[in-house]
Amino acid sequence: MSIVADQVRHVDSQLDRVHLATPPSTTFNSQSQHIAHSPRVAELQSIIKSLSSTSSAKPLLSSWRISMLLEQAALAETSLQTAGESEEEGETGINYETELEWLLVSKATVQTYGLLLNTLLEHTIPLSDDIWYWDEVLGSYTYTGIYTIQTSPLRLWTWSKDIYADTKERVARVRGAPGEAISARDLKSNVTGSWKQFYDLVRESIQERSVVDLQRRVLSPIALCRSEARRKQRHLKRLREMSSSGLGVLVDEGLNFGIPSDTESMKAEENDGHEWKVVVERSIALMDTVLCNVTSIETGVSDFEDNVFASVENDPELSTHSDSAQQPRPVKLSRRLQHILNTHVPNHIAASQCLASEYGRPSRLVRYWLPASLLLLSSTTLLRIFANRRAEIITWIRDLASTARDFWINWVIEPSKKVIGTIRHDKDSEVAIMSKESLKGDRDSLERMVVDFAIDNPVAAGSEIGTLNESQIAEIRHKVKEGDLTPVLRVYESDLKKPFQGTIRGDLVRSLLIQVQKTKVDVEVAISGIDALLKSQELVFGFVGLTPGILVSFTVLRYLSTSVGSRRGLRNGKRAGQTVRVLRNIDRILTLAVPATNNLLSYKDHGLLLCEVHVLRTRAKSLFPGEIEREFLEDVGDLCDIGSGIQTQLKVLERIRWGYSKWLR
Repeated sequence: MSIVADQVRHVDSQLDRVHLATPPSTTFNSQSQHIAHSPRVAELQSIIKSLSSTSSAKPLLSSWRISMLLEQAALAETSLQTAGESEEEGETGINYETELEWLLVSKATVQTYGLLLNTLLEHTIPLSDDIWYWDEVLGSYTYTGIYTIQTSPLRLWTWSKDIYADTKERVARVRGAPGEAISARDLKSNVTGSWKQFYDLVRESIQERSVVDLQRRVLSPIALCRSEARRKQRHLKRLREMSSSGLGVLVDEGLNFGIPSDTESMKAEENDGHEWKVVVERSIALMDTVLCNVTSIETGVSDFEDNVFASVENDPELSTHSDSAQQPRPVKLSRRLQHILNTHVPNHIAASQCLASEYGRPSRLVRYWLPASLLLLSSTTLLRIFANRRAEIITWIRDLASTARDFWINWVIEPSKKVIGTIRHDKDSEVAIMSKESLKGDRDSLERMVVDFAIDNPVAAGSEIGTLNESQIAEIRHKVKEGDLTPVLRVYESDLKKPFQGTIRGDLVRSLLIQVQKTKVDVEVAISGIDALLKSQELVFGFVGLTPGILVSFTVLRYLSTSVGSRRGLRNGKRAGQTVRVLRNIDRILTLAVPATNNLLSYKDHGLLLCEVHVLRTRAKSLFPGEIEREFLEDVGDLCDIGSGIQTQLKVLERIRWGYSKWLR
């Protein structure tokens, strides 16, 4: 909620309390009780409810809405009828319907008051940015040079218009027809002479213009632009001071019913029923005067304030200076409010915008015409480069998309599927170096080879009778499974003594081949052990295969999130920095303020403080959490309380600095 909305709600609640505290004898006597149930009273009550800021979530109404409700009330017609009925009934006081009309006008005054405060705030706050722009231009000769280049077309255009106007006047004076342009017939009559004469007149005009600007030509273009920047900045500061003074006058003096905030009830003898009407009447005159004079930057702030209060005191529309018997006062006030809404407010907005446009920063067209022109001139070259490399650019984009897609599928999706298959004991995903039946077949083959060799060489197998029985063969099979090849090795050792005989006989070669098969089986046994080890750690290897893709994906996503988060952090840091700057401006206002009576802020300083506080409140919602925001707004409300004195406000500002330093870093 803005500071204007809070002020409007506060004033509206005070108005309700003042109206309710008025003695019944003056508002609703026994002779006018039947009027309370009339259609006119119901209509007035409905309009009052529409104008009340405490009866809706939106406390501020637009100007056309306020004006429409005043027109709907039609006070000019009904007041005369009410006056006639009052005379017939012999009422001694103001009747109930008249009191409702007063309340309606007062509610409309409160809404108009909020509208003017909001308008002044909206037109005063942006002036600080324009003043800062001129500070930047004046703070560096580089920026001054850039400003000189930016505004050179405007100066050339102004100079050309002056030359054209002066030449046109000279031509008209030479031809004896002042104020008329050169006709086509005259030019055709003597083309050569006319052009020569026209050229001479233009040259004379340029020479005279150069003589007139001789004093300015002594200075460089940069010095002239710095002088122009200082002049515009000075006018902007004066406009901001005037607007701030008007804002402070309205807040301090407008609709001030003099009710303490902690008062719950008021006695009739303490508050006269007519005092609040006088306050409303004077507040309307104050708003009218402030709105008409706040854009007069030729006068100073002190002269403006003196003029405003003098005009209010001598206002002919006040009941103390006019005959109220001619026309009821609510009618006059209603018409004056409509005149303010329909005439003064649009005129003030137009005048403020005109001054801000004249003395504020140049338009975007003026500031960016040079880079826009360079971009426009180089656009054909850029388009030609893109057109010539269109195929390469498209190929780069496609390759980039294909690479990203293949990486995601081959290094993230597929390893993830394998890990999931391992967890679910999927046979297709098991890690294996050799097949399951390979070792069994080679071992059975070795067993058969050794048994056959032992049968052919029973002596080497330890048989004394020359043959092997079943028990001996079973024992040999068992030893072969354990890796014992004793019969083969005995023959091998014996044949090594006579290798040529063993070779011819074939036992040496046979035993050697059996050992080769034994070596193959041993190797397969070792590989099967490694295979079992891999199977036991299959899930670990699956995650190892998935790790590179996960790391690369995490790095990319972390970079993107960091980029987005850093930008978010930069935005938060920027908002915090802007809030600190606002607090610095508030401290500067309170420190450099010239105290008025009772060590209070002047109207101008109070208006500047309200502008900064308004900006502070708008930024609090995006900077603080909900509970902290409520506490912050409470402290800001204490900061706006000028009745406590400047020293107390400085202490509140210091409390804001250390109390919310965590969010202001």
